[in-house]
Amino acid sequence: MVSEELIMLYLRHFGLQQTPFSLTPNTAFYVDLPQHHEALEVLTTALDVGEGFIKVTGEVGTGKTMLCRKLMNEAADDWVIAYIPDPYLSPLELRWAFAAELGLKQADMIDNQQLVQLLQHRLVALAAEGKRVVLIIDEAQALPDDTLEALRLLTNLETEQRKLLQVVLFGQPELDKRLASYKFRQLRQRVSFSYLLRGMTYDEVQAYVSTRSEIAGVRHPLFSPGALKAIWKYSRGIPRLVNVLSHKGLMLAFGENKLQVDTKHLRYAAKDTEDVQQHSYVLSDVLRGLLVSVLVGAAAAAWYFRELWI
Repeated sequence: MVSEELIMLYLRHFGLQQTPFSLTPNTAFYVDLPQHHEALEVLTTALDVGEGFIKVTGEVGTGKTMLCRKLMNEAADDWVIAYIPDPYLSPLELRWAFAAELGLKQADMIDNQQLVQLLQHRLVALAAEGKRVVLIIDEAQALPDDTLEALRLLTNLETEQRKLLQVVLFGQPELDKRLASYKFRQLRQRVSFSYLLRGMTYDEVQAYVSTRSEIAGVRHPLFSPGALKAIWKYSRGIPRLVNVLSHKGLMLAFGENKLQVDTKHLRYAAKDTEDVQQHSYVLSDVLRGLLVSVLVGAAAAAWYFRELWI
């Protein structure tokens, strides 16, 4: 297909082995930014000392899911990880999801009390084996109120020596606002460690773009200094937006047969990207035509080379 050939031409044009700015949280492209390094240290320290609730919050696109996957990939041998990526669950659904992660498969006919007892027995058995059970919930700001309370009650399961369950919550700032309310004061008091992810500085954006490019197989600068400043300005240092802008900039440079992205490419990319710093910009018909012509030209080139290869 032309699309596959276009991707191959794009990679070959820049000397890339793989696309460096995908939106998929691939830990192979993890960049050890200061805030992510600090957050991982907070998480591992809190889990090592056996604290009940740990919370990591940050704006959309600041790398929470990447950090979550990094934590799971580097879990200690004595950790048993239960991961819930979609937390919009009722209390009973949450308990069943947790039970399934722990390998419990029971008939649906058991009631809620029996399910809690099964979970407790499983947690006690794992503790006897020297295991630490860690429940990780991504997008935790979406947890319903009664499910948040059910989660707090789950952490009541303990021995005289330690908690049987530790919980890590990854969420957007809305989670902090909810926990600040009076009704969640009991849960809030159990959050012993927390970390707030911030956007990247200009120097961090430079390091981020350079590191991901190197991981993808390129040693020469793919972006001019002006383009890097534009990426930082338009993205506000948010990794997801840095990826979006960098990828679009590379596509535009590829369409013009250039080996480096310049400021002009980033201006065009920003005008075609939602949620950049310049919120008032709207993609004009002229610009839209330019982007279309660039990509059509690249596709035509791919088709031409395909005919030569056949």
